[in-house]
Amino acid sequence: MPRDLSRRGFGALGAATLAVTLMPQLSLALNVDEARALIDKLIAEINRVINSGRSENEMFRDFEGIFSHYADENYIALSALGPKGKKASAEQKAAFTKAFKRYIAVKYGRRFREFIGGVIEVQDAHPLKTFYEVVSTAKLKGQNSFEVRWHVFDKSGQDRFFNIIIEGVNMLAAERTEIGSILDKNRGDINKLIAALKAQS
Repeated sequence: MPRDLSRRGFGALGAATLAVTLMPQLSLALNVDEARALIDKLIAEINRVINSGRSENEMFRDFEGIFSHYADENYIALSALGPKGKKASAEQKAAFTKAFKRYIAVKYGRRFREFIGGVIEVQDAHPLKTFYEVVSTAKLKGQNSFEVRWHVFDKSGQDRFFNIIIEGVNMLAAERTEIGSILDKNRGDINKLIAALKAQS
């Protein structure tokens, strides 16, 4: 069953930090203005979708396209798989990455659907450690505003975000825990992990 992605569900995961070994080197090609411009465009797309009045399934397809265009999905997927995926074959890694892309789009699509009637606005952008962080604020009707932080690099050769922090909860760290838990339940079987992700999306 998919993990509840309500604000309470996210809060229950706790604030996690990325391991230093996962961090890419800060690119000299990408700059803070370009990082902010990327997230400005991404947020404009998210705001358009969440206020489009489209059905849930239509929104999920939209979010899948948004993630494909703006996220470094391969990096996110392999980071989530982590060391436990070392024994996976190239074919299994490819199948996992494909299943993970759909899984993450639906999972965070559900999260962003909770923003319907609200808006996300970029507030700041700055270098952080070995990448760039763009800080935005989600303003929802009848609720307190909260931060959504985006981490951006161009490791793949294109400007992409590779992490989201919503109310202090780190996507990469949370997904690595989630994927690890599914693997543990299936005794490290990558094929069963792939099947579980497909079942959740």
